[in-house]
Amino acid sequence: QVQLVESGGGAVQAWGSLRLSCATSGPTFTIYTIDWLRQAPGKEREFVAGITWSSGSTNYADSVKNRFTISRDNAKNTVYLQMNSLKPEDTAVYSCAAATILRRTEYEYWGQGTQVTVSS
Repeated sequence: QVQLVESGGGAVQAWGSLRLSCATSGPTFTIYTIDWLRQAPGKEREFVAGITWSSGSTNYADSVKNRFTISRDNAKNTVYLQMNSLKPEDTAVYSCAAATILRRTEYEYWGQGTQVTVSS
């Protein structure tokens, strides 16, 4: 099984920056995409950004475009989410999730989540 471990969350003031990491282990050759999702209190989980494991193609939610950047280091089997110009509305638990090549339309693996808190 693929394991995902997030790190890098914390508290920051508005307009600050954080970088989240999603370290993967196990049979990473089975991964199709790694996505970052977030869930704020009282709200549904939402997609933030995603990257295709093999090609590196990326996509973003409109709310984070031009502020967040997703990237990967295949040598380290790690996906990063660089978050700049953070806003209080970015406060949420951020999780990375993996879809596999055989089951591309659903997340098969999840990390434990990391809290991001942005104060005004």
